[in-house]
Amino acid sequence: MHLETDVLVIGAGGAGMYAALEAAKGGSSVILADRSLIGRGGATVMAMMTVAVALGAQTPDHWEYHLADTLAAGHGLCDERLSAILCEDGPKRILELDEWKVGWARENGHIKQAHAPGHDRPRCAYVDFLRTGPAVSKTLRGRLIGIPEVRRVGDLMIVDIALNGDGVACGATAIDMQTGAPVTIAAKAVIIATGGLTRLYRRNSASFNMGGDGYALALRAGAQLIDMEFVQFFPIGHLAPRLVGLDPIMWDPFRYKLGGTLLNGEMEEFEHRYANANKRNDGQYVLTRDLATYAITQEVEAGRGSPAGGAYLSFQHVPESELRRSFGPVIDTLAANGIDLTKQPIEVSPIAHYHMGGVRVDTRFATGVPNLYACGEAVGGANGANRLSGNGITEAFTFGARAGESAAETVRKSPARWSPDAAAPALDLLKRRTAKLAANPAELVVELQALMTDKVGPFRTGDKLDSALADVERIAAAIGDDPMAAGTPYDAVLLDWLDLRNMLLVAKSVIIGAKARTESRGAHQREDFPGLNDDAWLCNQVATLKGGDLSLEKVPVYQAPPKKVSIPA
Repeated sequence: MHLETDVLVIGAGGAGMYAALEAAKGGSSVILADRSLIGRGGATVMAMMTVAVALGAQTPDHWEYHLADTLAAGHGLCDERLSAILCEDGPKRILELDEWKVGWARENGHIKQAHAPGHDRPRCAYVDFLRTGPAVSKTLRGRLIGIPEVRRVGDLMIVDIALNGDGVACGATAIDMQTGAPVTIAAKAVIIATGGLTRLYRRNSASFNMGGDGYALALRAGAQLIDMEFVQFFPIGHLAPRLVGLDPIMWDPFRYKLGGTLLNGEMEEFEHRYANANKRNDGQYVLTRDLATYAITQEVEAGRGSPAGGAYLSFQHVPESELRRSFGPVIDTLAANGIDLTKQPIEVSPIAHYHMGGVRVDTRFATGVPNLYACGEAVGGANGANRLSGNGITEAFTFGARAGESAAETVRKSPARWSPDAAAPALDLLKRRTAKLAANPAELVVELQALMTDKVGPFRTGDKLDSALADVERIAAAIGDDPMAAGTPYDAVLLDWLDLRNMLLVAKSVIIGAKARTESRGAHQREDFPGLNDDAWLCNQVATLKGGDLSLEKVPVYQAPPKKVSIPA
């Protein structure tokens, strides 16, 4: 099958849907392709909490104050040009969604904003009771339905970006996941909006399809990746009992608000072992996310973990009336899952949540490959070494819109550059599929997730990283260069092999970046190199794929000159 369009958007989460909307507004025909259902995969639909934006309606604010907090969280590594776009464009996008009836929580006639960790004032909008991600995804899906210029194609797995003889992106080669049949797509511009890489880890807070596909596609097309070592872990992701229908990271605001108590497997409080002497007014110790992650990890390693391998989080000391007032209808969802917070603690543990690194882009969200763009979490650089709470969805909206605008502009100036030869390398790869299974790709995916969790998790050492790199190379050798396939409809063996092809390349980029950065900064913590080393490491690392090998280069961090901001009264 062969398809043609002006703009191909790969990935249909918040960033991809916004990119499609803006590209269509700019006069382009669009194919919005996703390996999941449109608007129901990725991270946005899973994100149930807040969106950081300096509206200034509830509390006087300015986008540059939001920028200052973003840069502080990034520990000196943010590309300030991208960070500024996130913060400056945020209000426009949130107000646009408000016009589209997304349902932001309101108070006294204005959008209500919460005070999230890392912000100097209330700045985070939300939809009531943890429905932010599903609400914005539903709203964007509704907008797309009414736009005939956008063709939505699900169950389509992109294999490679197509490049013409001049190295210009001119489309992509894909497979129909239901049949395994190849699909070629001609496009004048291509946008990567595939999200992050959290599926590389055994436990993560995003959808199944976020295994770093976009990073691998970008590398093989000739684009660069930046700061791949920075993976953000959320300390108290839900672990047990089984919970369906809620974000696994939902517990954090309730822990802070209600004084949720962390207990080890022996039902002992342990935060005091890792916190300083300061307590909150209610007597509870306060552990930041990195310290909470460290504390839980240490308790588990000491043999004091909960049965499922984490820690207990208890709200049993909180009156039932207060629980219901704070949780609202979430209490009923918990009850449907057999969870009664008045009678039992739940188990939590660190969980891979977000990736600060990604595709290196300029302010037009163009990669180094002509006519190839990237947006959303697929982009690296805006958040530096650690993302500020609430910036994830803001990044999806703002970067998606900018990338869509830029792609439409390119289409207006660029002729069609498609040639069947551009798809030949990927089609040849698919023709080499074999039913001789030298290994079980599904088992190797699980093995890769385990080694990334155990050796490239929140706390790293040189020895663990060396071992992880050797494991990745061993798995790569095991799957070989020819795709394994069962030859059946919805060929799970072939899909797992293609996933591994991408995941192994991306995992290697994370490992070599973490191995090279001999310091601890933000989300990258080296137990053998504690503390910052600004003299050697106040820089970004850029990864490039050359001749099948990954190389790293240190590059200076882009920093804008300081400005004086005057907040309106």
